[in-house]
Amino acid sequence: MPLTVTRRDGVFLLIASCLVTLYVMFAGGWGFPLDDSWIHQTYARNLAQNGEWAFLPGEPSAASTSPLYTVVLAIGYVLNIPFTVWAHVVGTLALTGTAMLGARLAEKIFPESKRGGWWVGLALLVTWHLIWAAASGMETMIFGALTLLLIYLAWRELDDAHADNTSALLLRGGVFGIATALTALARPEGVLLGGIAAVLMLIVRPQGSLKNVVIYGVGAALGFAIMLSPYLWLNLQLTGGVLPNTANAKFEQHAVIIETFSYPERYWNLFIEIFKGGQILLLPCLVAYGVFAWGQENRLRGLYFLLPLFWALAHIAVYAAQLPAWYQHGRYVLPTLPAFVTIGMIGLLYLQHRAPKRSKRSLQAVFARSGTIALGLATGLALLVFIFQGMLVYRTDVQIINTEMVAAAEYIEVNIPVDDLMAIHDIGAVGFFTPRPMIDIAGLVSPEIIPIVNESDALWAYMEDNGAQYLMAFPDQIPGDDPSDPRLCRIFITNSPFTAEVLGSTEMSMAIYRLAYDATCEG
Repeated sequence: MPLTVTRRDGVFLLIASCLVTLYVMFAGGWGFPLDDSWIHQTYARNLAQNGEWAFLPGEPSAASTSPLYTVVLAIGYVLNIPFTVWAHVVGTLALTGTAMLGARLAEKIFPESKRGGWWVGLALLVTWHLIWAAASGMETMIFGALTLLLIYLAWRELDDAHADNTSALLLRGGVFGIATALTALARPEGVLLGGIAAVLMLIVRPQGSLKNVVIYGVGAALGFAIMLSPYLWLNLQLTGGVLPNTANAKFEQHAVIIETFSYPERYWNLFIEIFKGGQILLLPCLVAYGVFAWGQENRLRGLYFLLPLFWALAHIAVYAAQLPAWYQHGRYVLPTLPAFVTIGMIGLLYLQHRAPKRSKRSLQAVFARSGTIALGLATGLALLVFIFQGMLVYRTDVQIINTEMVAAAEYIEVNIPVDDLMAIHDIGAVGFFTPRPMIDIAGLVSPEIIPIVNESDALWAYMEDNGAQYLMAFPDQIPGDDPSDPRLCRIFITNSPFTAEVLGSTEMSMAIYRLAYDATCEG
């Protein structure tokens, strides 16, 4: 299962390039479907141009949840490549890498299928959520590709041809540890996959003996520590902890959802959100994959093959407990989709392989063959159809960001002096287009806000005490959720037609208010 580039990989790259380009062109202009994409761009630009790990120039902060992606984007600024072009190139390459790795995993686990790798890779390429992620300007696709790389490296230990001398074990372990660290640098929760893989290695012992597993583990621990320690040190200096500010800020923001919905409801909402597309037909194939893995003659080997399923379900479980955000197409759990699609397609290949051969003419055999063929064709057709639905979704998402956050940032640049302190909820576009001192009432770059992020009176008092003169927010982001608060003197509203189309009213658009703490807006 080598990682050499093949002609098939070139085809994957061509398809990925066409699909991402199609999405971007259909959006009607350059842009991103999330405000967080602009946060990444701002950090990357400041890193490349000023050598600072900062959202606001001169104010180091740890609001980037993906330092690996920040560094990758910064390379584009150093090379003077247009930032939108570079972001979409990076996403395209990550989508291609995901397809390549999925194909190799299929060939490793199911060598009986001569074209299984092709079908798995193609299925990953045409899953609309993954195309959306590749074009989103977010770290999602890089993280998804790295999770498949980790699974690949873990399964590679089953190869009989591996040398088991100490130096070879340490080297392979070191590579696995570095890959785990890179996955964690793409998203902190990447350590979960590495941890589950480590536990399974202790149980299954694919290296042949407990001694070899321990040696491999030492190499992995060293590689992980060496690669990750600089970032941990940076976070400790900036926040006093090992996680970026965004973690605690997001936890606080979603406390209301945790109080409102039961855990099973939160889990189901996260799980089903990423299956809203042709991939939903792969759900029975996930069961088939479990049967295939558990039916291995060597039960421990079969247990090892369940690694991607264990991790994907555990990843969703963690988010259901701490950050149950199923909006924006389930973007926090979307990185599990490459694993789900890969093993779902392998399950489909297994069903095809198990179907009775053509020579068997019994009614049962005919139904078995027909059902498997129908499921495969329906899955392929549904994935292709939803590509176009995904284009519509992507276009709407980009247009909303451009006519809300970007439009508000452009108004601020022209009409509000840099020295006038603003309180802002969605900071990404403002930070990129009109950098200025600000109070981030979501707490991402203003960590002192985090303890009071859900306390409206405390937020109002904080803004007044610190001299905030303006507020930029959606209606449900205003402290107290009351756009009619007499302290709010609205001076601008985007009136986005795209928000009105989705929510039914332009009054739900982003607005900018002059703050009158004495509740008098005259003058």
